[in-house]
Amino acid sequence: MLLPQILSAQNLQAQWHTPVVIVGAGACGLTAALALHRLGVDCVVLERDAHPSGSSALSSGFVPAPATLAQKALGIDDSPTLFASDIQAKAHGQAAPQLVHAYCQTIGAALDALQVHHQIPWQVLDQFLYPGHSVHRMHAVPEKTGQALMNRLLAAAERAGVVILTQACVTQLYTESQGRIRGLGSVRPDGQVEQLSCDVVILACNGFGGNPDMVQQYLPQMHHAQYAGHAGNDGSAVAWGMQLGAVLADMGAYQGHGAWAVPQGCLISWALMMQGAVQINAQGERFHDETQGYSEAAVQVLAQDGGQAFVLLDAPLLEFAQDFPDFVQAQKVGAVRSAQNLTELAQLVGCQAHVLQSTLNQVKPGPDALTGRVFQRSLQAPFYAVRVTGALFHTQGGLLTDAHCRVLKAKGQPLPNLFAAGGAAGGVSGAEVWGYLSGNGLLSAIAGGHIAAHSAAQLWETL
Repeated sequence: MLLPQILSAQNLQAQWHTPVVIVGAGACGLTAALALHRLGVDCVVLERDAHPSGSSALSSGFVPAPATLAQKALGIDDSPTLFASDIQAKAHGQAAPQLVHAYCQTIGAALDALQVHHQIPWQVLDQFLYPGHSVHRMHAVPEKTGQALMNRLLAAAERAGVVILTQACVTQLYTESQGRIRGLGSVRPDGQVEQLSCDVVILACNGFGGNPDMVQQYLPQMHHAQYAGHAGNDGSAVAWGMQLGAVLADMGAYQGHGAWAVPQGCLISWALMMQGAVQINAQGERFHDETQGYSEAAVQVLAQDGGQAFVLLDAPLLEFAQDFPDFVQAQKVGAVRSAQNLTELAQLVGCQAHVLQSTLNQVKPGPDALTGRVFQRSLQAPFYAVRVTGALFHTQGGLLTDAHCRVLKAKGQPLPNLFAAGGAAGGVSGAEVWGYLSGNGLLSAIAGGHIAAHSAAQLWETL
């Protein structure tokens, strides 16, 4: 990994100049670039990969937002205030208040702008509620995958004429006194460093989940967990910020997932759990309330023997799951195994049949005595099982920012022309894994990218 550097602006010998540079072409960076395009401000997006993808493409692609055009078309009554209340309830009141307010007020307008101006067709997922959400507010493109969302954002950027330089891995920021950034250096495929001068920088690049040393330092409980995020999340944004004197926020927060299929390495949608599926360990016993959230479920699963568990479902749930491309793909690669009866299921899991029978006897309409979970129905043969582990998806801590996405130093002073959002910035998940509300990652990416772009444009106009 190339170490991120802060160098003196005296060493900058840029080949060209642009008003705004965006580092990273994920959902955050592309949202920011499209917003700048609408505002009439030129920008260049620098992307390390040959094809932009990042954490956004690996996600489910589901974005929570209140009071959108898509919600209103379905008659769903929602508000930024209610959404903010849900975020803080999940985070035990520890989510950064300035960001919660800013993101909840902005995300609806951001999605509507992408729909109206850039032909991003949002659909509200109204068949189920994700953990912690009071109303149906999860939005997705018709394909219902993160990769499809990225494809549509990229197509929109291409139509808008946004300049995206791929295979441009930013390793250097050139600064003057007080931390003002005058340019960037990116390594190109031939190994040469290409320099670009600018007036404003937006870091929309990455978290630190792909940096084992930083995971060990800030998230020791996940150091040995499988990492299911993007390799480009190497912590560069945090490293640059620390060198510039920026404050870090909520570095112990992250999004885990308690249903990462092994050994296939694919995601099993948590929508199944919300519809009645359960998790059992190698002994055939349930061990937590699956409806509390998929992020903290990662810790619960990792605490079981071998750090693994099984997701159990039945035929109606299997049919429901066909609406989720990630699950269909898991079926294709053999992650979903079938059992015609309880005896076969016990053999598949490797547990005693009477223990498994006792467990399933407790899965019946009403509150569960073990965890308090309220079930709507029992599970019936034939059964289906997926072996899973707990995985680290992406980090939720990063650079401390204000409501305008300005990167802050000690005592709340902003760096002169540096903004951060998405994985580069601290999010709205509080300080621990349990604070992650479903969709917080893409909320921070899209709302943050939208805000950062408007803030950057406003600053640029004053320079």
